[in-house]
Amino acid sequence: MTAAMLAEAWLAMGANRLRTLLTMLGMVIGVGAVILMLAIGQGTQRQVEASIASMGSNLFIVLSGSTTSGGLRMGSGATPTLTLTDAQAIEELPAVAAVAPSSPGTAQLVYGSNNWSTQVYGTTPAYLAVRDWKLAAGFPFTDSDLRSATRVALLGKTVVDNLFGGEDPVGKTIRIKNSPYVVLGTLAPKGQSLDGRDQDDTVIIPVTTAQRKLFGTQFAGTVRFIMVQAESGEAMPAVEKSMNELLRQRHRIREGTDNDFSVRNLTALANTAAETAQVMSLMLGAIASISLLVGGIGIMNIMLVSVTERTREIGIRMAIGARGEDILLQFLLEAIIISVIGCLIGVGLGVGGALLVSTLSGMAVVITVTSILLAFAVAAAIGIFFGWYPARKAAAMKPIDALRYQ
Repeated sequence: MTAAMLAEAWLAMGANRLRTLLTMLGMVIGVGAVILMLAIGQGTQRQVEASIASMGSNLFIVLSGSTTSGGLRMGSGATPTLTLTDAQAIEELPAVAAVAPSSPGTAQLVYGSNNWSTQVYGTTPAYLAVRDWKLAAGFPFTDSDLRSATRVALLGKTVVDNLFGGEDPVGKTIRIKNSPYVVLGTLAPKGQSLDGRDQDDTVIIPVTTAQRKLFGTQFAGTVRFIMVQAESGEAMPAVEKSMNELLRQRHRIREGTDNDFSVRNLTALANTAAETAQVMSLMLGAIASISLLVGGIGIMNIMLVSVTERTREIGIRMAIGARGEDILLQFLLEAIIISVIGCLIGVGLGVGGALLVSTLSGMAVVITVTSILLAFAVAAAIGIFFGWYPARKAAAMKPIDALRYQ
């Protein structure tokens, strides 16, 4: 019985191919738009999550304080108020996993006939653990290198590509500001940070080497900032409080006086960015879903026209024994077929469009089975919902009135 009705519904739609195609178009565009927007939104979310993961977990950054000179207020980091001994004291606090003081600067690197200007970070061996940064080759510098202020370096992938091309840099000697440095190892790729900076365009050297032999320092032992990793996310509030209390005590800051440092919760900032990306992904999907609603309204309108055109046919069916439920099922099947076929075409359009956007723009897109099934299910439900009223109207006709209809 159902097979016969499906065949009849197919024939009825085939009799008005152009109208059927136009009816499907709303569902095609709706499903395609939902899948495309969700793919772009989830791709953006995935990029943000990757950037967050590349930063490391449970991180704080402690910045040197601001200063006022000649009536002008300068921002954080303008005054060197943090020291290596501050970092050592923070490392002894409860629930602190690792601490990495840092003194960054920009320098020109030379190897053979190639040169490259990049950011050079003077830091400690703990920096790799804090940033969860693996080595692609070679080995890291040690506490012995730190004590001796050895001229050794770890290179990011971007630096390796620009200085060495396809040559293995491990064990080679480069020049940083005309001084020789031995390349101990290369860093695994990190990609872009949340602010769009290339994290692989970097060089890491011992902080003592940076202070004594490369950049110098205004005051012995001072650093620009200190990165602190808590043992867990739950411990972060307690760690932040204890860091503030410790540094105020060490810097002899009186009650009621502003700090000469600032503590920033990088994990909280990163989580906020991730939540924003997730909301944007949902908003894109919701906006695209409006086109599905428009497609459903189009199905209802066309089905109402079809019911009106086939009123006499409905009357004849009822006169020879068709029940109201049969008429209802007949027209509902037509609406479902239009929805399902439109959904299938829309899925192909959405997936193809997402891949095209990724190819042409380089934008990250994530196509998931869940988003496809969700778009398909919502579109089918809308088709059934908007097809119900015309089908119910057809089923409620009286045979005698339908036969008299001109």
